[in-house]
Amino acid sequence: MSSFIIEGGNKLRGEIVPQGAKNEALQVICATVLTTEEVIIENIPEILDIKNLILLLQDIGVTVVRLEKGKYSFKASKLNEEFLYSELFLDKCARLRGSVMLIAPLLVRMKKLRFAKPGGDKIGRRRLDTHFIGLQKLGADIEYNAPKRAFEMSVNRLKGAFMLLDEASVTGTANIVMAAVVAAGKTTIYNAACEPYLQQLCDMLNRMGAKITGIASNLLTIEGVEFLGGTTHRILPDMIEVGSFIGMAAMTQSSLTIRDVAYDKLGIIPDSFRRLGIDVQRQGDSIFIPEQDSYRIESFMDGSNMTIADAPWPGLTPDLLSVMLVVATQAKGSVLIHQKMFESRLFFVDKLIDMGAQIILCDPHRAVVIGHDRKFRLKANNMTSPDIRAGIALLIAALSAEGTSTIDNIDQIDRGYEDIEHRLTQLGANIKRVK
Repeated sequence: MSSFIIEGGNKLRGEIVPQGAKNEALQVICATVLTTEEVIIENIPEILDIKNLILLLQDIGVTVVRLEKGKYSFKASKLNEEFLYSELFLDKCARLRGSVMLIAPLLVRMKKLRFAKPGGDKIGRRRLDTHFIGLQKLGADIEYNAPKRAFEMSVNRLKGAFMLLDEASVTGTANIVMAAVVAAGKTTIYNAACEPYLQQLCDMLNRMGAKITGIASNLLTIEGVEFLGGTTHRILPDMIEVGSFIGMAAMTQSSLTIRDVAYDKLGIIPDSFRRLGIDVQRQGDSIFIPEQDSYRIESFMDGSNMTIADAPWPGLTPDLLSVMLVVATQAKGSVLIHQKMFESRLFFVDKLIDMGAQIILCDPHRAVVIGHDRKFRLKANNMTSPDIRAGIALLIAALSAEGTSTIDNIDQIDRGYEDIEHRLTQLGANIKRVK
């Protein structure tokens, strides 16, 4: 297991380019299994979760070629049935949350599938009902084998259907879309997720021969086709990294340019940081954060305290609430952080409280942050990263803290952020990785 040693108090300077979007990469890489033809994907983040997914694809028989950094070729001409029916396949799926995106592509190709409950961050219950109910409406038979902790699925022929999703699940919508594009007839998905990454998946599938309309809305209409071909696809910049860098600049009183961010795809993210008082300046397709001595949290128009809450797109992504909570600790004013979608994501705040932050954890979903207004800095601490997003939030806190901090279990950070210590060191941060 590795750790980060961070000497706080160093300002960042220069430019940084966000990696490709992890959440999009998981979807589009799994979608390559839908065709026997070659699919080339560019701007793939070479992070732990993606590397493990690629290894899993190779195990199931997909030919994967690394053409250059971030650019890969995928060809699923023949799948390894023996491995797919093995206990090793179940074990590997159970340890990788992103494997859930393989359910529909493998069911389409194999007609019969046994799939383990996927792993991932311990941020609360992450049910799969939306995925399975949608697939059942398309004609799949699904049962849960409790002793094996696995789902057993089969289908003779997928048929289009109308469905109203019980929640706008991004991964659930993606799985249903990947099955519906080859189902006979018309499928209508209402209350579909419409995140940019889901839009990207739909655009890629259309280039492969699918017929999806309503992209970027919550009402998708899909006319099934018999065959999908190859294509080339480029992944968007990671909006979570963009938000993380905004938070780093604010907390360390740094002047930072974040280049090539696909600004028009960031939605409410820039304005959400502006509500915390951060000067977020758009410069073409880049963002410039000037050095700020202080930043003041806005109030609502009636004078009441600000609330920052997550919501399905175009609302604020839950993946950035941990970062925004840390940023608020040095702001002037108070804010309620309301994490609606996951019940365990705020439990890392005890580590921030140990560093001197003024935070009241109201319940598993809500925390009140009372900003220091830079009257005093956070104090260095020894911490353990519980998940990807809390890990980067703790790293931001350590970068701004007085003294030298240690963050253990940084494999969690590696799962979502590529080569983060070297990239930040080039900007002036003092971070060392140790075993």
